[in-house]
Amino acid sequence: MENSSIAGMSRLSDVEIGVFRWIAQHGHLSIETAAKDLGLTAEAVQHAASVLTARHLLRPLQGPTAETRLVSVAPETAAATLLAPIETALRSQLARTEELRGEFNALGPLYAEIRQTQRHHTPIEEVHDTKTFVERIEDAIAQCRAEVLTCQPSREHLTGPVELASARDLALLRRGVQMRTLYQHTARHDTTTQDYVKQLALTGAQVRTLPELFGRMTVIDEEVAFVSHHHAQDGAAIIRDPFTVSYLCSVFEHSWVLATPLNPGHFGTPTISSEAKQAIVRLLTEGLKDEVIARRLNMSLRTCRKHIREVMESFRAESRFQLGYLIRARLGDAGNPGSGHIDSVVDAACSDRS
Repeated sequence: MENSSIAGMSRLSDVEIGVFRWIAQHGHLSIETAAKDLGLTAEAVQHAASVLTARHLLRPLQGPTAETRLVSVAPETAAATLLAPIETALRSQLARTEELRGEFNALGPLYAEIRQTQRHHTPIEEVHDTKTFVERIEDAIAQCRAEVLTCQPSREHLTGPVELASARDLALLRRGVQMRTLYQHTARHDTTTQDYVKQLALTGAQVRTLPELFGRMTVIDEEVAFVSHHHAQDGAAIIRDPFTVSYLCSVFEHSWVLATPLNPGHFGTPTISSEAKQAIVRLLTEGLKDEVIARRLNMSLRTCRKHIREVMESFRAESRFQLGYLIRARLGDAGNPGSGHIDSVVDAACSDRS
């Protein structure tokens, strides 16, 4: 009998146990007599007999008058008949399982050696599916010794749900690994990011924000960088070339110096509004449309247009064309303190707003 048949067997009922006891006492089954003695219907006795036969607790025996009778079988004998083939098959499967495990274990060092060789000879590796990329970055983070640098242009975490990222990052921090993360300013108003930052800040992680970031990136121990493709959602590159990784670290450090610290008590700081306006005006002067600006700054189109309206009100401009003219005029005003720098112009206009 197969394992599936065993799994489908229910426990013996009181009726079936009672019928087995009656047959053991009387030598063989007589349906009518057993039903009368046990107060059961003939159908109930017949059903119980079929269940007991399936378990090898009853077997047919040729009687003296050529009549076939069902007689009881010792439970130990029935168990051996029913279970011995299954136990033999299970032992065979366990033995084969151990053989396969040994084969897999033997391939482990070979795989590790090949991976190490690839890392040494492959400065840039392209990955085209998210699952593989996540596996690679999780493996690198697990082996991190000193520091993780992360640049997250959006509020989404690269390697999965925030709960999983928090547990992983907290484990890193507790074993002495430093962690620095750059977000865009819009992340300050995201409750999920706020909860994440609160957890990590207590363990020593540092988080800062900028109006706009250069791309999604994670650098492990200044040795390997994971860079996501700007346009292909599942595309990414794993960079091990020391010169390229060093350059990316320099870009991160430059952005880090310019960024605003994000601490649990500084969510939604008022200076962000002015910085957001400065970034929007810079992008407007490049001729970008509202939709592109909103996407670059990771804010909703509605919020982006609200900032644009406020900037226009600050300059008392009635149109985008007039706003551009007034900005250029202030940039060329030699008597205006800080003239010549668009951030200063926008900031001064916002400060003078009545």
